[in-house]
Amino acid sequence: MNRSLEHQALADPAALAPVEASTRGLPAAAAHAARVCPARARKSRWPARLDLLQSASGLFLALFLVAHMFFVSSILISHDTFYTVARFFEAGWLFGTPQPWVVSCVVGGVLVVFVLHAWLAMRKFPTNFRQYKVFAAHKAQLRHGDTGLWWIQLWTGFALFFLGTVHLYGMLTQPAAIGPYESADRIWTGTLWPLYLVLLFMVEVHGSIGLYRLALKWGWLEGRDPAAGRRRLRIVKTGFSLFFLGLGLVTLLAYVQLGIAHADRAGEPYVPGAAPGEAASGVQAAVSLGGR
Repeated sequence: MNRSLEHQALADPAALAPVEASTRGLPAAAAHAARVCPARARKSRWPARLDLLQSASGLFLALFLVAHMFFVSSILISHDTFYTVARFFEAGWLFGTPQPWVVSCVVGGVLVVFVLHAWLAMRKFPTNFRQYKVFAAHKAQLRHGDTGLWWIQLWTGFALFFLGTVHLYGMLTQPAAIGPYESADRIWTGTLWPLYLVLLFMVEVHGSIGLYRLALKWGWLEGRDPAAGRRRLRIVKTGFSLFFLGLGLVTLLAYVQLGIAHADRAGEPYVPGAAPGEAASGVQAAVSLGGR
């Protein structure tokens, strides 16, 4: 650092004139520290940039999950509706025939953002047992609600890194196996319904807390009264969680019911309008199962 200051003075003596003027009359040691500290005080902007990137990637994933939930819940309207939605994302309207590789490309992009977001979030995790003990003691002593939410978000995010990767890998490698029968067979006959049940709770809890903390961080919906704004955000967060958990459970129940009914023909692809009644409402199927 000293050498760089000396080189700067040799190259441009006027550059250090303000520093020299401000250190006149000071002892030699103090004058030297005053010359060096301005250079040392310069901090990297990368932590702030990475934090912004973490917020942006988290917002993207949250919006994607909201859209994804509405897409998969189209089975509640009818089997044909979900079939149409699935084929839409294979871009048959663009290429003339469905192209499953388009789905793989979309899933691959989401997977990249997913891993990037996880890596950025891990920067703030306790890296060893000592740090974990310090944070646990701090949390117990502070008893702060938002700190507790961050702790829940940490563990749900840890679970999502494994559960979400399994789901994304399946969609990445088998993009053509998305449809009323195909998805129902994967959930029931493929015994993936426990994974999807846990994944549903993890993703909705993690996502709602993430959006809540994101809104607090950037001052969304804050208004003139920060305390009142925080209360409003908590209400929105709770409503968001309850709505999407309810929608997800009813949707998963509809897929399980369809998978049970189709178990003896597992592997058979869905053909729209192949037989009367095959496009029956998924809501009716879920209600009929719940009434047993």
